[in-house]
Parts: sequence; C-alpha cells; structure tokens
Amino acid sequence: MKRLLLVLMVGLAFGACKKSSTDDSGNWISESSFEGLPRSSAVSFVLDNQVYVGLGYNVNEDNAYMKDFWRLNPTNNSWTKVADFPGDARSGAVAFVANQKAYVGTGYNGKDRLKDFYEYDATANVWTRIADFAGSARYSAVAFALNEKGYVGTGDDGNDTRDFYQYDPTTNQWVQSVSVGGSKRKSAVTFTIDGKAYVCTGIDNGVNLTDLWSFDPGTALWTEKALLTYNSDWTIVRSYGVAFTLNNKAYVGLGYNSGVRTDMWEYDPVLDTWEVKTAFEGVARQEAVAFVLGAHAYVGLGRSGSTYFDDIKEFKPNDSYNDED
Repeated sequence: MKRLLLVLMVGLAFGACKKSSTDDSGNWISESSFEGLPRSSAVSFVLDNQVYVGLGYNVNEDNAYMKDFWRLNPTNNSWTKVADFPGDARSGAVAFVANQKAYVGTGYNGKDRLKDFYEYDATANVWTRIADFAGSARYSAVAFALNEKGYVGTGDDGNDTRDFYQYDPTTNQWVQSVSVGGSKRKSAVTFTIDGKAYVCTGIDNGVNLTDLWSFDPGTALWTEKALLTYNSDWTIVRSYGVAFTLNNKAYVGLGYNSGVRTDMWEYDPVLDTWEVKTAFEGVARQEAVAFVLGAHAYVGLGRSGSTYFDDIKEFKPNDSYNDED
C-alpha cells in the first residue's frame, strides 16, 4: 500500500509540473485575410492608425519579387491597394516610421543586395526617394525608430554584419551609430519599449544567437540583457521570427529553428524575464509580419517551405485560450 501511494504521489507531482499546450495564457483570433498575394519577407508599418503591408516574395508567382503596397483600414477591416513602391521589387527590406512618414529600403531583388531608401507620405499617397542607406547594401537587416530618428543595422551584405546607422528625416542624412554588441547577425528581430530599442535572435554563420541587447539613444550605448538560454526551459532562439510590443511587454515568436515554429514568448523589460504564451494558432511559418494597432496586435503572412500565406490573426496575450475562434 505504501508503494502504491508513493507511485500515485509521484504521478500527481509529474502531472502538476507538465504543461499542456493550452495551459499558456493568450488567445488568437482569425481576422480578414490580406488581400494582396500571399508572400514572405514583406514589410509592415503603421501610419495614422492604418496598417501598410508590401514588398515580399512568392516563388510561385510570375513576378516572385513584389513591389505592391496595401493599406488596412481597421474601421471596416478592409484592404485597399495604394501606390506601388517605386524602387526595385524586393524581399528582406526594412521599414520604420518617424516624423509622421514611413521609410522603406534595403533588401534583395533576386540579383543584387540593395541600399536605396524611400519616404512614404500617406496623406498624398506618394513615395519619394531619399538619401541611400549609408552602410553597405544588404538584406535581412532590422530597423527601429527612437526620438523621431530611424536606425538600421545588422543584416547580410555578403557577410553577416553588426553595424548600425541613424537617419535624420529633417536633414535627410545618415550617420554611423554604435554597432550592436555581441555577434554579427542577420534575420534578427527588434522591438522598442519605453524609449529603448532591443535586438535579439538571428543567426551568425548559420549559428542561432542567444544574446539580447538594449539600446539607449540618450547614451548611445548597448547593454546586454539576460541570455535567451538563461532558463533551460526556454526555446526563444530562432531566425526569421517576428516581434512586436504591446502594453509595455514585447513578444517574439514564429520563425525557424530546426524547422518552422509557432511558439510565442513574452518579454518583461523591467524584470528582464521571458514567459511562454499560447502558440500561434495557425500553420507554423517563418518570414511573417507583425504589427500593432492601438491595443491590438496582429501576425500574418510568411511561408513554410514553398507554401506562402495571406492569413492574419490577432493575438490577445492576456485572454484565456479558446480553440473555438
């Protein structure tokens, strides 16, 4: 009898420690699909409470590299085609928003790495070429904006890189900033919280990176945070993932690490800790896009192998999981 009780207690303890896929907090809700062609490696940005998605790649289309842009109106949840990007069709570009304008550039056109950059005026629906990116031509870089200035760095210019450059829209000039700490990298993610930018994940010479760095524009210093492998239960390392910020927390997920992924992780910058959330309730994928409208976060598009997606799902990180929506 004592042996039986011991077995039962061990079994109960194991069951209490083991988490099912629905124990994690967060819920995903299917939204209206993107109305352009399915694609991966697109860019997205938000201007005047409207989302813009464009560029990208789909090997199954006659024009595999794309230059179209679409605007999502959240009021009626409808997409409208806007002015095409004026540069070469491309994938792996970057985008940021500063001074009420969007800026898009770099990338790969199927033949060459690129460094041209363009400003988008949403009111006029007009693209204007600006000064070329001051660094080397590249793709799979990251970009963010702080204090109405844009920052672009890392990526593949024939080698993996770690340099960063700052763009000032008022002078139309790029200046070299401080390189991100740690390894060179491409296919990383970035997010901003409380006036600071963060860069993590990605690969260097095919190796998944485990470091997380925070950039303070006031001091122009990068500070290393907790490693993404600090906890043995974490599986945050990946490439070609997505990242976004909602309610002063950051979210990193999807992407590629020994296969395409669906998992989603929440980062608390105050505690410098990570928590697993409910996995993306769609097909596993890499090279997706993510954007935030007010209090709503969305993830969609991307690819798995040669299958390309146009679906979009809203993520509610604090809701209970519901498989009926």
